[in-house]
Amino acid sequence: MAAETRAMPGPFSGLSVKLIATIISVILAVAVVVYLPLVANFRANWLADRLRVGVVAARVIDAVPDVMDLPKMLTDRLLNSAGATAIVYRRDGKSQLIELDGVPMPRVAVTADMRQADLLASIRGALDTLVMGGDRTVRIVGDGDGKTDSLVEVLMSEAPLRAEMLVYSRNILLLSLIVAMITAVVIYGLLNSMLIRPIRRLTANLVAYRQAPENASLIMKPTGRNDEIGIVEKELAAMETDIFSMLRQRRHLADLGLAVAKINHDLRNTLTSAQLLSDQVANLADPKVQRLAPRLVHTLDKAIGFAQSVLDYGRESATPPRPVPVDLHALIDEAIFDAGLVAHPEIGVSNRVPDAITLKVDPDQLARVFVNLLKNAREALESAGAKITEPAVSVEFAEAGDFIKIIVSDNGPGLPPRARDNLFVAFEGSARAGGTGLGLAIARELIEAHGGMLSYVPQPIGTRFEITLPRIVRTI
Repeated sequence: MAAETRAMPGPFSGLSVKLIATIISVILAVAVVVYLPLVANFRANWLADRLRVGVVAARVIDAVPDVMDLPKMLTDRLLNSAGATAIVYRRDGKSQLIELDGVPMPRVAVTADMRQADLLASIRGALDTLVMGGDRTVRIVGDGDGKTDSLVEVLMSEAPLRAEMLVYSRNILLLSLIVAMITAVVIYGLLNSMLIRPIRRLTANLVAYRQAPENASLIMKPTGRNDEIGIVEKELAAMETDIFSMLRQRRHLADLGLAVAKINHDLRNTLTSAQLLSDQVANLADPKVQRLAPRLVHTLDKAIGFAQSVLDYGRESATPPRPVPVDLHALIDEAIFDAGLVAHPEIGVSNRVPDAITLKVDPDQLARVFVNLLKNAREALESAGAKITEPAVSVEFAEAGDFIKIIVSDNGPGLPPRARDNLFVAFEGSARAGGTGLGLAIARELIEAHGGMLSYVPQPIGTRFEITLPRIVRTI
């Protein structure tokens, strides 16, 4: 099945867009956090300026015995300079008022007490002015001329304050956007050269190599960087090189295996025909034929067995285990029967696995492992003949921390050194002449597929194999 083609994202899509959007969002979020105290401070300064004019007016009022004696032109100038509609001066329990004539006062009023320097209160006042302000009167309250026993109140429309705060907020927003864009472009340019482009190069290489892993020209060429990106480039290049070599080797092995399978199949058919002829020759009355015929039949049987083993190994599938609860004792009893050890005239066999042990394994695959090990033990003891007194095979069970062990052992002649060196290597690990060594190789693969390990344990006498599996045992 052809690999699905994936389009690469454009230069301003994918990770690039996410990066720019993230940078701008973070900068704007910071700007909002900074904006709140700034606009609160702007409002406080604006109100303080108007209050100072009110303090000046209070000094003027304080200098005359009666406020009514002040010229109307002077009071109007004081009020206009503060932008106020009225100024109240309170001292010693007395209040004095100057106001503009004919200016209507809004019904709704809000108080701004300049004697409170709380930042949160200033921020709340600024937000209130921006959101709710406009058609209200703001009452600015503060100490008169720095004297705690005097009080100055400036009453004015909130509309000019809100208008200037909106202009200030707009300027802050524009400045924040400009700073955010410039910062985003600068940061993006740096990250693009150091991170985005190398990642896009790695991504493009992965997509292209996946489409044609047999093309050696697509193998990543490291840039020589010494940082994390450089390490990824080197490791990716090494991995792609290994994959290329493995695919080429697998193709060669597949071609070679197909040829060997065809040759082996034809050879098996030829050997089968020769076996039929040898059976007919064995029936001849010639003494020489009678003496040589068993050797010929035995040799042909070995050759046919070897050919069949090769064909079976070639057809071996990589089916994952399908674990189900299995009675281990019963499974080993069946394997003992299949290995030809039940009621054997010379070899004794013992199954020492407790009856109450259940494993969650693939019964067919694990049975195949046991049959192979038990059959090897039987053949070793049979070949030893009278050299072994009371030949025996045993299967035992043991616990080791988080693992369980199943031990298959015999008291036979043991393994020769050549067999130990290549014990689990296909076609090389056979302990007997004419063997293929496929049984143990397949057995190890099946145990490893279960997350365990099959190992040979050297013994002074006999042969011992241990199957180690994760603890998935429960007592019935």
